Amino acid sequence: MNSLIFASLLLYAASQTGECITGGNEAAAHSRPYMASIQWNGKHECGGFLISKQWVMSAAHCFQDGRTSGFKVVLGAHSLSVAEDTKQTFETTAVYNHPDFSISNYDNDIALLKLNKPVTESDAVKLVKFGREKLSNPLESDTVETAGWGSLNNLGGRPDKLQELSITVMKRILCGRGDYYGVKFTNNMLCAADRKKDTCDGDSGGPLLYNGIAVGITSNGGKKCGSSKKPGLYTIISHYTKWIDSTITK
Repeated sequence: MNSLIFASLLLYAASQTGECITGGNEAAAHSRPYMASIQWNGKHECGGFLISKQWVMSAAHCFQDGRTSGFKVVLGAHSLSVAEDTKQTFETTAVYNHPDFSISNYDNDIALLKLNKPVTESDAVKLVKFGREKLSNPLESDTVETAGWGSLNNLGGRPDKLQELSITVMKRILCGRGDYYGVKFTNNMLCAADRKKDTCDGDSGGPLLYNGIAVGITSNGGKKCGSSKKPGLYTIISHYTKWIDSTITK
């Protein structure tokens, strides 16, 4: 390869990795026992989180390409590649996307996956409480947490071990500005990020946590992770209490 081209590629890579989840850290192994890796053909595609012994919550846009079966859900993982004895792997018997999910702006981006059998709870596999109606959602400037196995940078580099991140809820009026998300930013969403701290490709479907409760679902941000005007978008779970309750009783 021409040395000038190679040097240019290295410079491009260096500039891109600054706009990514640089603020994240590897989580302590199994410290987030509700985390799920949703996999297709053995490859991590999206995140999710365990809300009952046989149900995982995730994002509807993860299942918009016609694939509603054939997924594996892996719980109890820290490393995706290591054969950890804490792992429990499940088939999905049903995937329920919210009926009003909009692919154009990712409104109502919530999905529920039914596992083929109940989980065996352990130190590495536990339920997480999720936001319901009348629950106090985080306000602007509040610190929230998220986690996932998504890309570490805009070049698509994926971690093997679970990463976690603390970020700040942003002002709604800011996220609704035309140079941010404009009219695509709805009442069912909140946005959260900090400088060079953001979720990225592959984190979709994971939880946004406030005081240990899952209050949001990682949805969709800009094409470039860490972009100051395209912060991460999260579906507000408490807006869907009735739909969740009716679905998990099926």
